[in-house]
Amino acid sequence: MEAIREIVKVKNRQVIINLPDDFDAEEVEVIVLKAIENEIPQWHINEVRERTSEYLKNPDIALDFDEAIKDIENEL
Repeated sequence: MEAIREIVKVKNRQVIINLPDDFDAEEVEVIVLKAIENEIPQWHINEVRERTSEYLKNPDIALDFDEAIKDIENEL
């Protein structure tokens, strides 16, 4: 089964869904759900901005992902 998921704007109580060129179904099922807004808390935005700023000042402070995972696993 092929599925397409999109968040589209409603205009005049209508939506337009553009299908890929290779989508050849004669009939489709459409389920319409109200999109949920993902609100990011201000403290989280501030934290990311602060960390980004610190990283840009000194990129050497960044941790290697694999090493960080090993450290976490060793602590468990």
